[in-house]
Amino acid sequence: MADNKRDYYEVLGVSKGASEDELKKAFRKLAKQYHPDLHPGDKEAEEKFKEVNEAYEVLSDADKRARYDQFGHAGVDPSYGGGAGAGGFGGFGDMGDIFDSIFGGFGGFGGGRRANPNAPRRGEDVKASVIIDFMEACKGKSVNIKVNRAEKCTACGGSGAEAGSSPKTCPDCNGTGSVRITQRTPFGNIAQTTTCNRCRGKGKIVDNPCRVCGGVGRVRSTVEKTVDVPAGIDDGQTLRVSGEGNGGYNGGPNGDLHINVTVRPDPLFERDGYDVWTDIPLTYTQATLGDEITVPTVDGKVTYKVPEGTQTGTVFRLRGKGIKKINRPDHGDHYVRVNIEVPKNLTKEQKVKLKEFEQSLSDKNYAKRSTFFDKLKKKFK
Repeated sequence: MADNKRDYYEVLGVSKGASEDELKKAFRKLAKQYHPDLHPGDKEAEEKFKEVNEAYEVLSDADKRARYDQFGHAGVDPSYGGGAGAGGFGGFGDMGDIFDSIFGGFGGFGGGRRANPNAPRRGEDVKASVIIDFMEACKGKSVNIKVNRAEKCTACGGSGAEAGSSPKTCPDCNGTGSVRITQRTPFGNIAQTTTCNRCRGKGKIVDNPCRVCGGVGRVRSTVEKTVDVPAGIDDGQTLRVSGEGNGGYNGGPNGDLHINVTVRPDPLFERDGYDVWTDIPLTYTQATLGDEITVPTVDGKVTYKVPEGTQTGTVFRLRGKGIKKINRPDHGDHYVRVNIEVPKNLTKEQKVKLKEFEQSLSDKNYAKRSTFFDKLKKKFK
């Protein structure tokens, strides 16, 4: 049960006010530490890896994090019976949307022209979020998400009136949704246009409301959608799915669905635009003598010939081995940063040999310098 779960901030080893960068760094470190590939057959490491992924999935999502901060695991875990609702995608929209649906978007106090409250109007946009892995972002992925949205009531066809009846034009405003009133003030009579109280700005009155939608004309519905996340998408980008938002009013078009994409950081790869960076360790011998090494890339392993005398911090470039660019055939590049591993726990004999080797290099360099200065002196005699 969820009661036994550790605090997600404790799992990642960060404070409650940790930034996104701090969360990413903590996740990257722990994911690398407990990665199953590094601990084959170790059940404890596997469980910790799952725990770290679960914690990051919640805390990296702003909505889920807010619910977790307020309600703890009950805010994000369905096993408690409360929690996130339909996929964490919110309710009916904000209060502005609700008032807009009731009052027809009436703009208030001015003497300007008011839009026809019975004209077709577009539905509101709906927001959703999805979390994918680094490699899924590189290659693309089809994801299933649940969207909680408002749809046209099929029982009344969106009219709000019970079957067999229909709305009628409001007699007070003649269908305009607003009335003009005149008030007497010390400065004279002032005329003002305001929302019609009888129809509440709709321009129509429903005497026999639909039993399914209560006269609103729309009902809440949770639908499951399959969305193709394109290859190359980056963390924080938003996908727009046209026509998958809330249903329109008076026969108007649906709004859109906006999906915010969060990409989990990878233990091996760092992303910079469409380029990828990897740190590769080399032994002292490999760096000194050169070697052919295997480099992991997003498209698989490739071999690279490291030249002799390679220094730590050297960067090699693998052209076209980075991330595919969205809606384009070309790729970014892959950069390999070399780190030289200094040998430890040498035996006495190895230390002696190493000092002899260093001395021979010093003698050789001294001989080269002496020869250079001898030639220089002869040149200027």
